[in-house]
Amino acid sequence: MNNDDFRPPERSPEGKPMASATPRDVVHIRVGSFILIFAVVLGVAGLLLDIPLLAVGAGVVIVATIVDMVLAVRGQRARGSGEAG
Repeated sequence: MNNDDFRPPERSPEGKPMASATPRDVVHIRVGSFILIFAVVLGVAGLLLDIPLLAVGAGVVIVATIVDMVLAVRGQRARGSGEAG
């Protein structure tokens, strides 16, 4: 176990902790999680109400959101910033 894993975050001149995550990546992950919740609800509603177009549209949104979130996390790791969000 390396001691570098447990170092406290750097502080800004104002004394606030500085996160290594970029705001863009955090927004992609947090907003994406809300979009996923609503898309799953719409997809299930489309299946239950026998509206296949709604279910397929929700499926497309779900896949696109997951791809976007995965790319945001990979970009975060590529910069050596750790986990996002």
